[in-house]
Formats: sequence, structure tokens, C-alpha cells
Amino acid sequence: MNDLIAAARDAQDRAHVPYSEYRVGAALETTDGAVFTGCNLENANYSNSLHAEEVAVAEAVKNGHREFSRLAVSSDRRDGVTPCGMCRQTLAEFCDDDLAVICDEGGDDVTEYTLGELLPNTISEETLE
Repeated sequence: MNDLIAAARDAQDRAHVPYSEYRVGAALETTDGAVFTGCNLENANYSNSLHAEEVAVAEAVKNGHREFSRLAVSSDRRDGVTPCGMCRQTLAEFCDDDLAVICDEGGDDVTEYTLGELLPNTISEETLE
């Protein structure tokens, strides 16, 4: 788990956050052990900003991965940041409810959730039929 948090912390260092000054990094681990990272990338038109979790998902999917086991999320404030609702829905598109979501509280402290706990009754392909 410490390696995944370290990867998320490393990714947040590359965030582009001139407006909020709130750096977020994410590290998404595939079921075969590969790790893909993302950081938040802000845009003056806020709706065009990218969140760290969705950047990590995009990188993994772009590289042919569709099965994930864990996600670590860290902010420069070490405040236990969790994925926002939009990111939770993006994760739900590619991950099962039992995806471990590890949130950085600082030092060696983390809080762990499952995606299902963070986003119950998600919108899915089945709900759209």
C-alpha cells in the first residue's frame, strides 16, 4: 500500500493547479500489478479541468488495461481526499464495487473505502437498458 500512496504523491507533484492551488495525485493498480498515475490539470474554463483519478483511468485504458484492484489518492494537504462524484462514476465504468480506494491522511495514515461504499447504486450499463 505504501508504494501506491508514494506513486500518488509523486504524481501530485506534477499537477497543474494555478487556480485552486490544490494538488491531487492518483495511482491506479491493475489486477496484474501495473500502476498508472494521474494528476489534476486545471484550465481557466473550470469545466475543462481534468481530475487525477480520471487521468489515471485514461492512461490505464489507453494502455489496454480494464481490470483494476486498488486506487490511491493523495492531495498536497494530506487531508484524506476521496474521489469526487464525477471520478467515482468514471471509476465505476471500469471497476467493480470492491475496488479498494486508499485515501492519504499523511505520514503512514490512510483511510480505505471500497468504490461501492463511496458510490452505492451507481449508474451502469444495466441501468441504461
